[in-house]
Amino acid sequence: MGRRGHAIMVALPYQGHITPYMNLAIKLASKGILVTFVHLEFIHHRLASSLSEPDPFSMARKSGLDVRYKTISDGFPIDHDRGDDMYWEFMLQSFWIRVDEFVGKLIRSDPDLVPFLVTDTLFTWQTAVAEKHNLLMVSFWTEPALVFSLAYHVQLLRENGHCPCKDRVEEEINYVDGVKSVNTKDLMPYLKECGTGTIAHKVQMKAFEEVKKADFILHNTVYELESDTLSALNKIQPNYAVGPISFSSNLPAPVTRTLWSESDCTNWLRSKPSGSVLYVSFGSFLLASKQVVGEIAYGLLLSQVSFVWVVREDADLPSGFRDEITERGLVVPWCNQISVLSDPAVGGFLTHCGWNSVLESIWCGVPMICYPLDYDQPMNRKLVVDDWKVGINLHEGEYVEREEVCKKMTWFMNGGVSEKLGKEIKKVSAKLHDALENDGSSEANFDRFVRDLKAKLAANAE
Repeated sequence: MGRRGHAIMVALPYQGHITPYMNLAIKLASKGILVTFVHLEFIHHRLASSLSEPDPFSMARKSGLDVRYKTISDGFPIDHDRGDDMYWEFMLQSFWIRVDEFVGKLIRSDPDLVPFLVTDTLFTWQTAVAEKHNLLMVSFWTEPALVFSLAYHVQLLRENGHCPCKDRVEEEINYVDGVKSVNTKDLMPYLKECGTGTIAHKVQMKAFEEVKKADFILHNTVYELESDTLSALNKIQPNYAVGPISFSSNLPAPVTRTLWSESDCTNWLRSKPSGSVLYVSFGSFLLASKQVVGEIAYGLLLSQVSFVWVVREDADLPSGFRDEITERGLVVPWCNQISVLSDPAVGGFLTHCGWNSVLESIWCGVPMICYPLDYDQPMNRKLVVDDWKVGINLHEGEYVEREEVCKKMTWFMNGGVSEKLGKEIKKVSAKLHDALENDGSSEANFDRFVRDLKAKLAANAE
């Protein structure tokens, strides 16, 4: 009998990455692989502050899964602002030294196991640690395969004058294998002129140098939605579409832990007619500008549409807004998004187009109004609105204005457009659900990945 595989997983400290990554850990453990899941200490501290049980895998262990939970320091104080450039320069240049020390101790503590790395693609230390300890490397991509392919082929974009892409130029990119055509206006901002001097650009470029050395690449998407892109990538490296990982029906104990305390919207939603409520959320990381928040707020008031709005505590709502919404609106600092989207009262989702939000909205069959902010979100908008036709754009001009917001929301919720989108989203949603059936593509791909992984681990252990 071969030695048991041991997945070492260090989480990227953002909610949109943590949730699918934790569920990937559960799924690996359900296949008989021992998992050591590692949070940065400041994330663990936040979990401990908001939850009575800060160990996110306690339920998984009770169901018989071997998931061990550890923490590692990034070297900064707990209350340090980890959104600044200094922090990510450190993560880019020096964090690997801490990971290397941690991994080395972990390997030495149990030499009978066959360790390997499972890392978020956006980390930049994988190769240094994997090569030093002779480990296989599995890269987990938490965004659509389309975004992955464009960043993966950045050299081709450079050769064609599209990286850095001039900010206001609109040209078609139709030369990347597996990508039919995308307009440069939808490119991720870190590939445009305005973004090339940013830390996001540095991290992305380094990350995509690293991923080309991975033994396996997992994608939190569905093959049927991005078949051309995934097939083309598979000609270069082993890629597996295994998403949406957080909805896998055979997970013994799926993880939905968030870093904030959740408000319960259930009773309020029960008082509203079916399909009448617009859910509004711009995610956990980026914050829309004060002007945009204000125009959306006034647009909501003018539209008379009922809504639930997740508003971070540092968001600047217009003075008196909370008093004016009365029973028609509910403003909360955070909530269980799946619970809200799956409620019969919710008929639409105004979203920043983060990939988790897109997948969750499609899974629940809720059409979207799209207002992307940064990173992969403009390209996600393209998939939602242009390709799959399960959403509309919030605005067409350069600036968000309350009159247009009001018009779009009213048209979307009351004018029949959501009914048309609803028919399309049912088709796309079915593809997600079908992929996670026992004989579905994502389940088959995950099983194939585990077989390939175990075979390669066995060969390396000889």
